[in-house]
Amino acid sequence: MKDATLCFVLHLEKRQILLGLKKRGFGAGKYNGFGGKLLSGETHRAAVLREVHEETGLRLDGGELRPAGEITFLFPFEPDFDHHVHVFVTSAWRGEPRESAEMAPKWFPLDGIPYERMWADDAYWMPLVLAGKRIEATFSFGEDNERLTGWSIREAALDHHP
Repeated sequence: MKDATLCFVLHLEKRQILLGLKKRGFGAGKYNGFGGKLLSGETHRAAVLREVHEETGLRLDGGELRPAGEITFLFPFEPDFDHHVHVFVTSAWRGEPRESAEMAPKWFPLDGIPYERMWADDAYWMPLVLAGKRIEATFSFGEDNERLTGWSIREAALDHHP
């Protein structure tokens, strides 16, 4: 199972969220937050800072990253896709988002998140995270690696840190 990160960048004054259209690889064609696998010896926070910069050009303030939960994604028909993801949210960054080889960033209104163009699980847990909750969740996918076959979500203690 891959250990990974996911980060949502929020523009609080404009009530917007920055999402990226994945251009290649796992999840291509879907909007998502930014993140990825950890490098050897890398912390989750360091991975978020690196991945967001690589994918958007933005420099995040590491002290302003809010841990928002942990999610396990299970793909029984393709176990190589299994991920355990540490989710973060931030509203502190420097720079302007730019397209990378992997992601095309775009701002969306918080009340207009394109869930229909995202992973099937996102509509279940993202509203909780965006409301300031910390979650622990598991999602299982079907044979097509798209359809949800099961899930559990619970609110986690806010003082728990990865």
